[in-house]
Amino acid sequence: MLLTNARLPQESGTIAAVDVAISHGRIQAITPAAGRPGGIDLGGALLLPALVDGHVHLDKTLWGLPWRPNSGAANVAGRVENERLHRRDLPPVQQRGAALLRQMIACGTTALRTHTDVDDAYGLANFHATMELVASFKGQADIQVVAFPQSGIVTRPGVADLLAEALREGADLVGGLDPASIDGDAKAHLDVVFGLAQRFDRGIDIHLHDRDPGGNAQLRDIAARTIAIGMQHRVTVSHAFSLGTPDENDFAATADALATAGVHILTSSPSAGPVPPVLALRARGVVIHAGSDNIRDLWSPFGNGDMLERAFLVALRQGFRADEDIAVALSLCGDAAALGLPARRIAVGMPADLMAVECETLSEAVARRPPRKLVTKAGVVLARDGRYTGA
Repeated sequence: MLLTNARLPQESGTIAAVDVAISHGRIQAITPAAGRPGGIDLGGALLLPALVDGHVHLDKTLWGLPWRPNSGAANVAGRVENERLHRRDLPPVQQRGAALLRQMIACGTTALRTHTDVDDAYGLANFHATMELVASFKGQADIQVVAFPQSGIVTRPGVADLLAEALREGADLVGGLDPASIDGDAKAHLDVVFGLAQRFDRGIDIHLHDRDPGGNAQLRDIAARTIAIGMQHRVTVSHAFSLGTPDENDFAATADALATAGVHILTSSPSAGPVPPVLALRARGVVIHAGSDNIRDLWSPFGNGDMLERAFLVALRQGFRADEDIAVALSLCGDAAALGLPARRIAVGMPADLMAVECETLSEAVARRPPRKLVTKAGVVLARDGRYTGA
């Protein structure tokens, strides 16, 4: 494949007009644009690495279904119970998840981590359906699956055994949920999560919604446990709202513990409440990246699977306006290394996981979020002009 007339951002901050040759799924050559015939003419579109969604729930989405009003449950426990009440009425996970994956790919996302509910009410049904999705989209998206105890572990007999079975059957990571506020016993909850991770040699990704000082105490405990079993850079805490604390000393102690342990933070940059401060965490050496979380499901009517829009939301919540800060917001939405995957960049020898956007600069891409002109995975075209085409 030859991509011609592309505009490629340079480390110097300038943008070069280039042609990109692709062979066997990798970038073979990058040369000055020469108006060569043949290939795919990008018409001066900006060429960027494809995007990465670090946190999504393929098994929860209502994407592709008629609009369904949201119940408006006030807290996490209420949303969990509302979902348990209504999700048996939904079409199969494979149908809904595939619709969302096609949308995400059309928006330029070709790597993601999905949290799949493992629950005493429906066992491993969602996990098995999600694994079918992973198989059916092989070659189009790199998908990591988290066995996620949505309703808790300690208070739900049998869930720990179900998590173990999911890991035995191929789940990439084990999840957790608000160890103190949902299960009421942070130690017992984390003992199970870290015990399973060590037993099966898998990563960890824990939802932590708690906003009070106890949230940061749990983060420091997670950091200490990570070091104790040698899992640096294999543990992620999603949301971590307590890092938005105004207590500077508590924040500094917690951020330093996370950085020392190599515990990553995932933010979806929700519209209300405290969020982890991106620049302050990065300054203290903490890896922070971004994901969509809920996309039009029983938890939230919002979200569209577009990580350019998520970069916009990160920039908005963080008060970013300068080009260099907006570039940071975008980098959070393409951080494959944070998931333990090879880093993405446009250079000779790198995988051709690319997207083209008709805009002048990175900042304009985030601010305007135009449809992706082209999306490729390992050099295979998967979407054109904002529409999924398939492999």
